[in-house]
Amino acid sequence: MKLIFAIINNDDSHSVSTALMQNGFSTTKLASTGGFLMSGNTTFLLCADDSRVDEIIEIIKEHSHKRKQFVPSAASYGVGSYTSFPVEVSVGGATIFVSDIERFEKV
Repeated sequence: MKLIFAIINNDDSHSVSTALMQNGFSTTKLASTGGFLMSGNTTFLLCADDSRVDEIIEIIKEHSHKRKQFVPSAASYGVGSYTSFPVEVSVGGATIFVSDIERFEKV
């Protein structure tokens, strides 16, 4: 058995959740916040047989997409002078962790 932690951008959360449910996977969803942009994410927790882990990862890849976004950045030009300008960053996609499970019970 494996425990899968999948951190998904909120923009893709519904699509990932729907696809996982349609393929027979039950999940627990947790609201989470990214550390760099402080933007909303959803963390999915799934428990699955070893043989189905790749299937789950493919579903997540298929339904979570990277995209470009502009965020404000401040730079200092001289003493005490700060200017804000947008910087393009890549957001979205998925971060996935897979761990071994010693015991799993659903009661």
